[in-house]
Amino acid sequence: MKNDALSTALSQFDDAADRLHLDDDVRGVLRVSKRELSVNFPVNMDDGSIQVFCGYRVQHNIARGPAKGGLRYSPHVSLDEMRALAMWMTWKAAVVKLPFGGAKGGVMVDPRALSAAELEDLTRRYATEISIIIGQSEDIPAPDMGTNPQIMAWIMDTISMHKGHTVTGVVTGKPVAVGGTLGRVEATGRGVLFVIEELCKQESINLEGSTVAIQGFGNVGSVAANLLRRAGARVVAVSDRSGGVYDGGGLDVDSLVEHRKAKPLVECSGVDKITNAEVLGLPVDFLIPAALEGQITSQNAGDVRARFIVEGANGPTTPGADRILEERGVTIVPDILANAGGVIVSYFEWVQDLQFYFWEEDEVNDRLRKVITRAYREVAAAAERDGVTMRQAAMALGVGRVVEATLIRGIYP
Repeated sequence: MKNDALSTALSQFDDAADRLHLDDDVRGVLRVSKRELSVNFPVNMDDGSIQVFCGYRVQHNIARGPAKGGLRYSPHVSLDEMRALAMWMTWKAAVVKLPFGGAKGGVMVDPRALSAAELEDLTRRYATEISIIIGQSEDIPAPDMGTNPQIMAWIMDTISMHKGHTVTGVVTGKPVAVGGTLGRVEATGRGVLFVIEELCKQESINLEGSTVAIQGFGNVGSVAANLLRRAGARVVAVSDRSGGVYDGGGLDVDSLVEHRKAKPLVECSGVDKITNAEVLGLPVDFLIPAALEGQITSQNAGDVRARFIVEGANGPTTPGADRILEERGVTIVPDILANAGGVIVSYFEWVQDLQFYFWEEDEVNDRLRKVITRAYREVAAAAERDGVTMRQAAMALGVGRVVEATLIRGIYP
């Protein structure tokens, strides 16, 4: 059964709305996207044929500032998925107090099936199609699953050609050579580390020697694995779409990163092979789901044996799983807090682009730590004060801040 990200997002919002005692009018505004753009566009393929692709850009809310959110290239992209991810982005920006609203976009395509030329042509055509609603003061895309800094550079260049001058602030996650910021590639994984370090302080846990399992070994999972290993944690399992690898004594993360550049993770030698499902059920201190939404459900939540779940992905845990895990005493650091490092450093990149003044990497990382640890403490304090889970506390804070901005601004006209 396919997990429905939009149902999860709406269920989480409704729970927060109930706790905040929101009236039906405000709920009606925040339950739906402000703007949704669907595009179907042709691309010239290398064999001379023309293929039509479908893409989206969804802006959920802009009460607190310009829309902000990633672009996803995947065969599984859908409008409902974009709606859910855009909504989560709205709450995420509000939880960490960034002056952004939430957006998300994507194209239904397997980028691995395209040549470099086809990928560039698709990207530039898609950027042209959504150029009517994106801009450095309107909506600022960023990389997500299936996209990368090079794709962001093509989008920035395409929009700049339309404008007749360079507009670096129209996207974030760009290469440093064209207006990107130092520290952006590692930002989401580094934010996961900072959150776990803060959690360890709160729970009086020694991070050194603690055990970690990570589902998803893309940008977020691999960076988090490397940084946690350097901090003294023992990363015992990681997985990607091909399956997982396990070593109770601790994996050589650097070797796995190098191996995965050429081959699937499960083809690595000298380690035990396990399934993605088995990764989720390992008896570890920290489980980091860093793949897709809907991975921990009511069907497998009972198998989870981790003490803490730190959500590196967006929406990896369904509401049904949340209830089971809460009953079992598993603490979840929710996605809208745990993986906010990416949007925080995207904000830093955007600010630097607007100012034409760039920071050193240690300044970026120090500011990231300050913003995300402050947000963690606020969420943890609210959870303890109100006797709720960290997800419920984070959602109430995020939704509450968007409601405040909405009511202060009023309804136009």
